[in-house]
Amino acid sequence: MEVRRTVPVKLAVTDEQAGLLHETIDEFLWAANYVVDAAWDGEWAETRLSILHEQTYDDVRDQTRLHSNHVQSARDRAVDALKGVVATWSKGEYASLPTFSTPFVDYNQRNATFHSDHASLSTVNGRVTVEYVLPDETRDTPHSEYLRSDEWETTGATLHYDRGSFYLHVRTKADVADSDPAENGTVLGVDLGVENIAVTSTGAFWTADELNHWRQEYVERRTSLQECGTRDAHENIQAVGRTETGRFKQYLHRVANDLLDEAVESGCTVIAFEDLTGIRDRMANARKFHEWAFRRLYEYVSYKAEERGIHVEQVNPRNTSRRCSSCGFTHEDNRRSQDTFCCQSCGYENHADYNAAKNIGYRLLRNQNGGEGGALVGVRLNTGMLNANGIQPVPDSVRVGVHGESPPL
Repeated sequence: MEVRRTVPVKLAVTDEQAGLLHETIDEFLWAANYVVDAAWDGEWAETRLSILHEQTYDDVRDQTRLHSNHVQSARDRAVDALKGVVATWSKGEYASLPTFSTPFVDYNQRNATFHSDHASLSTVNGRVTVEYVLPDETRDTPHSEYLRSDEWETTGATLHYDRGSFYLHVRTKADVADSDPAENGTVLGVDLGVENIAVTSTGAFWTADELNHWRQEYVERRTSLQECGTRDAHENIQAVGRTETGRFKQYLHRVANDLLDEAVESGCTVIAFEDLTGIRDRMANARKFHEWAFRRLYEYVSYKAEERGIHVEQVNPRNTSRRCSSCGFTHEDNRRSQDTFCCQSCGYENHADYNAAKNIGYRLLRNQNGGEGGALVGVRLNTGMLNANGIQPVPDSVRVGVHGESPPL
């Protein structure tokens, strides 16, 4: 199967090279914004690539010094962003037209040449050769695994300018052998939430306390800086935002790695998440930040799972928080609070997120066995497995995860 990885590399550039790269970035952003303006007719936005190419390509070539592939990449970026906005409008929700301001420019094999320790990049005035700033070759790093390996092919890159330095995010791909699936496949159900970022059907908890604390700190700092209203304050807001986003992503990567370790240790070949569509509307106290975090975590788990031969699926989340995972009775009164689940029929009590995680796993199991069948035979629980016939070999209870402090109820 094909696996893709992106490796960020810091660049060593001269002042002259930096000037050319800055000019290239400025004209690239101008081109993307020009396409957005051309797409808007006052009532709706055009998103057809062929139409926008015809409307903008010649004008952008005439008004910039960009390489032809840069012109096309800027158009593609604009179209992708416009499609997201139009999709939001189609649901009756508000979204503003995209504006490109963050310093970046895309490269491919036609306007750049990539090597293991340097790259040749097209600019508005010829090409520049920039050296990579790489870690010690004796260390096991993504650079040694992907950039310096003959097994990985470089497909393109995106140049970023951040806090005084240029970075090239190099995209690579390779064909790797599919991992052999377990003979008796099992499902690991995962519930996402505001208080616990993730809870599994095996009873492992990952608290969201750090994420929520960092977010609140960022909101307070941003509010304070906005009240200043100065240019320096505006620049500080952007810097703080980049720092916080990096911190959030690092934490979510750790959770994704832990989730995969949990799946491997439990012998699971499938991880089941709830469908994330409209998750913020379904979840009490959720903010736009939480929706972003859920999607990031799902993306990280999905691409990391490929190399381990684990599939990641989404299921309909309807009633997973109200359904009793023990007897199947569904009622809104079953969930007494954010943390407490108590079945009004059989009396089963447990942590609400853990109950939901099991139901998410069960739903995928029912989907697989209710249709054309499949390899899945059960949902992995804390101390046993529940199979399609409803057999629960060992009663299960919540296990406190190493990242959480949520006790059994």
